[in-house]
Amino acid sequence: MRWLARGRSRLTGDRGSATVELAACLPAMVLLLLAGLTAVLAVLGQVRCVDAAREAARAQARGSGGVEAGRRTAPEASISVTESAESVRARVVLAVRPLGLRLPRVTVSAEAVAAREPGEAR
Repeated sequence: MRWLARGRSRLTGDRGSATVELAACLPAMVLLLLAGLTAVLAVLGQVRCVDAAREAARAQARGSGGVEAGRRTAPEASISVTESAESVRARVVLAVRPLGLRLPRVTVSAEAVAAREPGEAR
């Protein structure tokens, strides 16, 4: 019976330890969640940059406004289009803000090149 009494005293001494452990790891869990959401938003921003760059280069190669075509896909991005004799290059840069908070921005960018359409004047 003596061993049973000793085991009970050990169990009663652990009261509240789960609450303390949860309170200690909760900030780390929130930080991991925020980092995961930031990564997902950065990947989505990268996809939007690729789409906007492709649309801008394709539209400029056809002879219409490339920057306007890129703005339809990514309105808040910075879009630049450069032209050469045979091709058009579009570069899109987007600053992703995690959840709109005042946290550091993640900058993503993409470039696309399109050949000029035959018969299009420069």
